[in-house]
Formats: sequence, C-alpha cells, structure tokens
Amino acid sequence: MDFRFSQTVNNSNSSMKKEEEVSVKQFSNPSIPKFETLKSNNLQFDRLQPSDQELGRGNKFEFGNFVAREAVLDEEYWTAAWLRAESHWENRMYERYADNFKRKFAEQEFNAVKRRCKSQSGETCACIITVKKEQKNVKRSILKSVVGTLDLNIRYLLQGETFPGERVKAPHFCSIKRTPPSRYGYISNLCVAKSARRQGIASNTLYFAVQAAKSNGVTQLYVHVDRNNNPAQILYQKMGFEMVETANSRFLLEETYLLRLQM
Repeated sequence: MDFRFSQTVNNSNSSMKKEEEVSVKQFSNPSIPKFETLKSNNLQFDRLQPSDQELGRGNKFEFGNFVAREAVLDEEYWTAAWLRAESHWENRMYERYADNFKRKFAEQEFNAVKRRCKSQSGETCACIITVKKEQKNVKRSILKSVVGTLDLNIRYLLQGETFPGERVKAPHFCSIKRTPPSRYGYISNLCVAKSARRQGIASNTLYFAVQAAKSNGVTQLYVHVDRNNNPAQILYQKMGFEMVETANSRFLLEETYLLRLQM
C-alpha cells in the first residue's frame, strides 16, 4: 500500500505540559534489504526490532516516543495479533483456560491478517503498527516494541450497497462495483497495549491510517464501534467520523454503530 503524505502537527503531552513535534516522514518504494519473511512456525520471539537503517526507506509517522508504520516482519504481525487477543480477553482474564483461548485467538488472527495483506482480489489490507522509537544503545525485542495496531482495508461496495454491510436485495452471486465511487476504506482491530495507554497512541495511529487512506484516493472511511464503547466513539468522533444514520436499525441489533469519515 503506497502512502504519500507529509505533515507536521503539534501534540500536547498532559504530563510534560509542553508541545512536542509530531512529524510524518514520507518516502517512496519501501524496501527491507536485510529481512526476509519467516514462516509462521519459525518465528523468533527474541528477535530485535529492526533499526531505521535496516528497514530502509519507508513511510512512517513519528509522534512523541513512537513511530507508526506498516508491519513488515512476521514477528510484527504476530505481536499485533497478540495485542488483539489480549484486548479481546482483557476483561475475561480470570476465565478458565483464558491463556489457551488467547493463544488460539492470536494464532488465528496472525494467519488471517497475513492472508488479508497478501490478498490478490483487487482489495488491499495493511496491518499498521506503532512501535517505540529507536534509541541509541537501547535494543528492544519486537514483542516489547510494538504497542499499538490497526488494520486499514481498501474495499469496494457490493452491488446494491450504499454502505458496508447493508442488507440489500442482490443476486446470490452479486458482483463488486470496481468503480471509484464504490471504493472505500475500512478501519478495524484498533488496540493499544495496556501498559502504553494514555500516550496518544490510538489517536495518532488512527491519524496515520486516515492519511494513508487519503493518499490512496479513498474519499470515505468506515469503522464499526460497539455502542457501549464510549471512549472509542469519542476517539473516532474527534477525528471527524459521524454516525451513518441509515445503518442504525441494521447494526443496533448487533450492538454496533457504523461511523463514516467523509474526506
């Protein structure tokens, strides 16, 4: 997925009570000369987070002590999947066999996100991660470096749809409208490590995804939010997302809201 944007903004840090620079660094043709994708059964969980030099040129979004970018290594995909598993089971940690369920969930999500990101169906998916910024003389493993994640999907509406998931009377084998007006972005799986929250990671990772969607020519970006998750709703609304009113009756039955950002 080609990210083409560059911007500098100010971000307030509540604990330091001062402004810090947030910058987007834009490059082209990202390359990873020293790293090859590993098979899922050969992950190195003590593998060190690659340096900027080892990653080569690539698009990234720096804010505070963190950097948002697209995942490139299998260990990064796995850590993103594990963050999602921990988030999913966060309030159920005392359930019997919770650790086993989390492990299974992470394995399924790891395979699913790799499959989505390699899809050749004309739709694209990028697993975006936020990592701790590289520091001199400090070597971190990937497991301890990745603190946030989300998926950015670029899709097309199905025949008869006006928004994702709309119930329409369409043929059993309905086609995808591969035209610019039917192309949209979709955000999913936004989560932040519990130990790294309240540092602007969720909002800045989402900001990076929004800019990436814009750079890919997307004019509408959607997300589903649990209707009981007020912090998530506030986060998306601050970014400019608005509720899709026509989708209310459809998704209230599923206890979710559909939000849309017009760009």
